[in-house]
Amino acid sequence: NWRPMARRLAVKYRVLVVDLRNHGRSPHADSMRYEEMAEDVLMLLDKQGMARVALLGHSMGGKVAMTFALRYPDRVGALLVADVAPVRYGRHMDGLLAALLTLPVATLRDRSEADAALAAHIEDERLRQFLLQNLEREGAGFRWRVNLSAIAANMDSLVGFPAFDAGVTYPGPTCFLAGGLSRYIRPEHWDAIVARFPNAKLVTLPEAGHWLHVEAPDEFLSAVLGFLASARLGLSTRFLADE
Repeated sequence: NWRPMARRLAVKYRVLVVDLRNHGRSPHADSMRYEEMAEDVLMLLDKQGMARVALLGHSMGGKVAMTFALRYPDRVGALLVADVAPVRYGRHMDGLLAALLTLPVATLRDRSEADAALAAHIEDERLRQFLLQNLEREGAGFRWRVNLSAIAANMDSLVGFPAFDAGVTYPGPTCFLAGGLSRYIRPEHWDAIVARFPNAKLVTLPEAGHWLHVEAPDEFLSAVLGFLASARLGLSTRFLADE
C-alpha cells in the first residue's frame, strides 16, 4: 500500500517499507499489542543495521510509530504520524472488517467481482481498491494476505493506546498529518499529543480524509518532504515507512 509513496520518497532517502505482523508477507500472530509491534520494528532495524531513522506511520501504523518513539527515543531522528492521535477511539473499523471477512474470497473469479461485492458496504472506490490490494491468488480463487481474523480479535487493543508513565515523552521533531475531512485528529486530542510529543506540529491536508496518503498523495509527499528538510536530520538519508 505504501509502494507508490515509497518510490517517490526514495528519490532522496533510503526507504524501508515495513509489513507489520499480520500484514503483507510478515508472520501471522494471535497477539498484536502495540508494544509487541514496536519490538518487531526494533528487531528489523537492528537486523538492517539502522541505528537511527525517521519514522512514518498511518493510523494503526502511526500508533506503532508513536509507541516505538516513546520506548526508544534515541533510535528516532524524527517522527511523522498520519491521521491518528495517542488516544482511544471508538470501533469505527468494525463494519469495514466485517465486510472484508464476509467476502467469499475462495470462490471469487477476479478482482472486479470482489470490488462489486464490496461496493454494497464500502462506497468509496479508492478505498475499495486500496483494500483489495491485500487479495492474492490461491488456486481458482483468492485469499487475504492480511490476517483479518487476528486483527478483528485484537481490535479492542488496537483502538486504544499503551499506557506510559508520567513524564515519558519523545522530545524530537514530530509532525502530525491530519486529513481535513477526517475526524481522527481533533482539537480535543492536542493536549494528549503534546503531553507525549512536546515538539509536535500539525499539518492539515484540507481535501483528504483518513486515507490521506492515498487521497492526496502529492500534498502528502510535499508535507513529508518539507518536514524532513526542516528537521535537519542526521540520519545518513535513511527513512522508514510502515504499511
